[in-house]
Amino acid sequence: MSTPRIRIVGVGDDGRPGLTQQALDAILSSPMLLGNATLLDRFPEYKGTKVTIGPDLDRLACALETAPENAVLLASGDPLFYGTARFLCERLGKDLFEVIPHVSSMQLAFARIKESWEEAYLANVSNQAIDRIVEKIRSSEKAGLFTSESIPPSRIAEILLQKGIYYFTAYVCENLGAPDERVTRVDLKTLTQQKFSPLNVLVLVRHNGAPDQQVLSNQRRLFGNPDEFFRQSRPKRGLLTPSEVRTIALSELNLKPDSILWDIGAGSGSVAIEAAQIATSGKVYAIEMDAEDYGLMLENAKQFEVKNLVGILGEAPKAWETLPDPHSIFIGGSGRSVSDLVDSCWPRLQPGGTLVVNVMSMEDVVELQKYLMNQLQLEPQLWMIQISRGTYQLEKHRFETSNPSFLLKVVK
Repeated sequence: MSTPRIRIVGVGDDGRPGLTQQALDAILSSPMLLGNATLLDRFPEYKGTKVTIGPDLDRLACALETAPENAVLLASGDPLFYGTARFLCERLGKDLFEVIPHVSSMQLAFARIKESWEEAYLANVSNQAIDRIVEKIRSSEKAGLFTSESIPPSRIAEILLQKGIYYFTAYVCENLGAPDERVTRVDLKTLTQQKFSPLNVLVLVRHNGAPDQQVLSNQRRLFGNPDEFFRQSRPKRGLLTPSEVRTIALSELNLKPDSILWDIGAGSGSVAIEAAQIATSGKVYAIEMDAEDYGLMLENAKQFEVKNLVGILGEAPKAWETLPDPHSIFIGGSGRSVSDLVDSCWPRLQPGGTLVVNVMSMEDVVELQKYLMNQLQLEPQLWMIQISRGTYQLEKHRFETSNPSFLLKVVK
């Protein structure tokens, strides 16, 4: 790599006192100092040439192309975190620059409230659609937002509450690193009535165990609905069968309009509900032993307006003793031995009926496959499903890969 010609130095709200010696030496020894007026004013002792720059990034790029060697561009916080350095490195090339970062205001905000930010959803309301940001917040454990004058914390709180997303504690962190720094902890309803300094970061922390607010949409499908259409439990989120896996499972269950289905370990009911929408003149018995998930399943069934789903709160095999024999059985979301569940329900499956099992580990696959082949003399069909979903964060597209999911199918 070639020797960098221009340094980009991050400066915090505390100005000169918060800089490392390396950053301060780079600034004071530079022949040219570029930055906005506020940042330049923080270094009255600087003796070289000061160049005030505005928000036009194209003009800034042109100015840097002709800037002398060792010129310094001042930037706020971490220049690579929603900062100008990202744009400049892409526009002019990384080899031109050396970046000396300061702690970003986002990092400071999470530090002030003593919360980890490695799993948080981070966004800037100035360059993303607010509806998209709110949708991401809906299913996040934590979120950190750079607000703006047009979309301040109060407006974000209003939009969240309008969407039924009430289950977050808000922390508004103002003027971080400055003498007038302030951190305010507040509920979303109260936040709608409050005003803050323009220099703020809004951090949202989910209430412990609060379920997702489902997306209420009139564009529901017969099956394969997005996961966010269903209320899900916390912190057990992930037990809901993902839409792609659910779609394959439902297609392999050989459901007919008058089918009887047992969904064993129904969780919050995504498979059972969509099966009920297919078997409209049949019955779907959704069996769940967890009372919280059972309640969410009934709420989801009501939202989807399925009348042929019967919720059963109980533990196998007692839960299905009085149920009619099914044409299809789906097993998923249970922590008990899958082979024991299959052994208990298999005698009740009608001849010609289909059993589909969803498991999450290879150990369960091996155990169940051995049982099916040795005890039932059946060779199951087997799928490994691993989905990567595109996401947009920090102005970049990337794919989030889900954990593998396994489906096994046999026909009686």
